[in-house]
Amino acid sequence: MLSFEAMRIGGEGFAKTLELTKESRMLSYLPLAHVFERACVEATSIVVGFPLYFADSLDTFVEDLRRARPTAFISVPRLWLKFQAGVFEKMPPKRLDLLLKIPIINKIIRKKVLEGLGLDQVVVAGTGSAPTPPELIEWYRKLGLMLGEGYGMSENFSYSHANELDDIRVGYVGKDQPGVTTRISEIGEIEIKSPTAMMGYYKNEEATREAFTEDGFFKTGDRGEIDSEGRLRITGRVKEIFKTSKGKYVSPAPIESELLTHPLIEQACVSGSGFPQPFAMIVLTEDAQRRVKGPEKAEIEAQILAHVDEVNAKLDPHEQLSFVTIVNEQWTIENELLTPTMKLRRSAVEDRYLGNAERWAASRQKVIWEEAPAS
Repeated sequence: MLSFEAMRIGGEGFAKTLELTKESRMLSYLPLAHVFERACVEATSIVVGFPLYFADSLDTFVEDLRRARPTAFISVPRLWLKFQAGVFEKMPPKRLDLLLKIPIINKIIRKKVLEGLGLDQVVVAGTGSAPTPPELIEWYRKLGLMLGEGYGMSENFSYSHANELDDIRVGYVGKDQPGVTTRISEIGEIEIKSPTAMMGYYKNEEATREAFTEDGFFKTGDRGEIDSEGRLRITGRVKEIFKTSKGKYVSPAPIESELLTHPLIEQACVSGSGFPQPFAMIVLTEDAQRRVKGPEKAEIEAQILAHVDEVNAKLDPHEQLSFVTIVNEQWTIENELLTPTMKLRRSAVEDRYLGNAERWAASRQKVIWEEAPAS
């Protein structure tokens, strides 16, 4: 339950953080009942009074962006990755990177790419709701789009942390928004006190009491750390951390973020509770899925294997992936493997596939092609 006062504070706070004016334009595409859409789009549009456009569907998303030409656009990592994949389908990454290094041509290329995405008028760009690979943020920076990460929850009307436009540190979700206080508990959990904190869970006083500390801080369930400048970094979910059969704890989110930096990988889920080493289930981009049906399958497999080796080289020994399984279906909202904001439903993905995990491990292959999901 959220008060109207919390919504007012959140709307005014986001309008200031995003530097929105009556000349700004935004595109609404998440469910209107979702807290982020209410805070960053609905509340700010009421507070400021700027033109607001609505997307027809996910299938027409890019066309809707071109129609709206937003000046402020905040999305989830999955959509930023899909935009990138769409660009790579038209121009290979190496060729695009080469053209962006040429002084005169790079301005033309940047403008063409952003116009094609409908993002050429964007002044404020943001990402959140799930970890965003730093390499993805850097890629958009090369195009002239400065992605700033933010952080918030339904319980505080999504009003918690945001990167200021002139103070963006890649990998961090920014500093406390006005009126917010953050601390890290003894177990590494992020605890937040916000002026937009919920009144409580509807008709569930016990759950409300359990959600807050005795001195009024909300227990987020996320793990994190704060740098010397007061910027927060999310390092994983308290409940998502799992233990291998060797007794070692693994936080899956940072590993998934590293896997998603490869242009052929669209989705990833790291698992391995009770196994000697963690492993990953990955979904290729639509373009890559088409290509593996032809003679390029071996080449794509080699690229994935090389990428996994690069990721493993960055990890501690107990975190290194023993194998990856490439599944042959997209994880979507419709098949209930993604939330309405396109975040991974980890338990649903594991329920769908882990019936095959023993077989995968027994094969001793580094890259496994799964032809059909487990029943």
